Amino acid sequence: MPAPLGQPRESVVVTPVRTNTPLAAAPDTATSAPYGPAVAARFAEPATTYSTPGLGAERRSFTTNAEIGQWLRDVAAAAPQGGTQASVLDLGASQRGEPILGLLLTHAKGTDIASLEANGRSTVVLVGQQHGDEPAGSEALLVVARELAQGLLEPLLDRINVVVVPRANPDGAAAGTRSTASGVDMNRDHLLLNTPEAQALARLVRDYRPILVLDAHEFTVVGRYLQKFNAIQRYDALLQYTTTANYPEFLTKASQEWFHQPMLGALQTQGLSSEWYYTTSTRPDDRSMSMGGAQPDTGRNVNGLKNAVSLLVETRGVGLGRMHIQRRVHTQVTAITSALRSTVERSANLEQVRSFVARDTASKACHGQVVVEAQATPTQRELTMLDPETGADRAVQVEWNSSLALRPVKTRARPCGYWLAPGETTAVQRLQLLGVQVLRIAEPGSALADTYNETTRETAERSDVRGSIAGESGIIRSQVALMRSAIDVPAGSYYVPLNQGLANLAVAALEPDTQSSYYANHLVGDLAGTARVMSVPSLVFEDTDE
Repeated sequence: MPAPLGQPRESVVVTPVRTNTPLAAAPDTATSAPYGPAVAARFAEPATTYSTPGLGAERRSFTTNAEIGQWLRDVAAAAPQGGTQASVLDLGASQRGEPILGLLLTHAKGTDIASLEANGRSTVVLVGQQHGDEPAGSEALLVVARELAQGLLEPLLDRINVVVVPRANPDGAAAGTRSTASGVDMNRDHLLLNTPEAQALARLVRDYRPILVLDAHEFTVVGRYLQKFNAIQRYDALLQYTTTANYPEFLTKASQEWFHQPMLGALQTQGLSSEWYYTTSTRPDDRSMSMGGAQPDTGRNVNGLKNAVSLLVETRGVGLGRMHIQRRVHTQVTAITSALRSTVERSANLEQVRSFVARDTASKACHGQVVVEAQATPTQRELTMLDPETGADRAVQVEWNSSLALRPVKTRARPCGYWLAPGETTAVQRLQLLGVQVLRIAEPGSALADTYNETTRETAERSDVRGSIAGESGIIRSQVALMRSAIDVPAGSYYVPLNQGLANLAVAALEPDTQSSYYANHLVGDLAGTARVMSVPSLVFEDTDE
């Protein structure tokens, strides 16, 4: 297999925008290499040299926000006439007013959503730099966008449509910080949708209904791994797909067999090493390693619950500055190219699987059990790390929290739907952004429901496998008891039916006693304003265009 992509074609001319404002991408602030030449020698430069504004040999900063906009516009303008359609999408604005941009590439007759639906091809969404201090994904997606428009990847558009979002967090990129301008980690905000950045991605996924969402990140290489294990991260790529409660088994199987396995092979062919994604907490005394978490709050898990294959690709990078940047970009491009090819090869099967799981999920309303909360399974695993002095491989046996086998810790009877009081408009709007169907009740009625009686309540912090989640205010940590009764349902209140394909997203948002829920995070203001409807209600709903 040849190197995925090469130098840009001469017909693509990229003119960086000149501006008097400060660069919109943080400079490389590393004053010295985080490890010595013996370790560095383990990560040779790839045979392919990639070119973007931020990858220039003399550059101190990665591609700026202005340069990303110019690059996408230039790529769209240079797309061949009569074949590839390319359109820059304005997805919204960041907290500091920077545009969040995407590039739609298709062989459909037009770039509007109706044209995409008419061409019958599956859509893929590629997202980079949700964390501003992880630049390789953004640089790689600029390369991928160009090659899809008029390069080696362009033939894939015969079978798929692609939306490339190189930089989801432009403010964080400008500051060189993981979080958004408000301090919130947007990759823990995909269920709550408190940030405009997460809202922009939610609208994109809702409107374009991708069969695959790939999220490009980078991981810490030295830092707490050196502190805890006196070792340095070895792998080029860490990979994981959706691992959260109620993710359909058939989509897990498709993720593993149709995407993960081919990606491992593609990386190996390029001489790149890989492992399941893992991290360790910020607590110095905690020597365990954890896969990406089971909470329904990350892009990986929330997009999976939208009945898509949702992949995380992490490359070694945080703390390295510009060190090994060509290899890091090469790793991302290799993995992304593999995922695109897998989608092309399996697009018909994937659409069949999605159709089946949507129907199957809807059919479960009112029946059986639903998992409200699940946790990873503790086990052990041997990882390969690097000796910080010699660069030699070192086997490290670790306590390993596996998200591949989740343990249900809280289950309940699956309701027919959820009732929300008229005042819970914030929750309604967030659910609708996710694509969940919410019906407004037109006439007063009644329903058989389980209401929530709060038995304990405390203020706590949201946390993930790394520790406390950045930028979060205190959440309500409660225990509840269910009480069955007939409730009055006023006109103007809302019903969220579970006989819909995105029912499992509604469960994640509306069961109140989890750390990710809308109640815990103050999006549902009062437990009395929500209930689990336990039989199909006879209610009159307002007409809707959706």
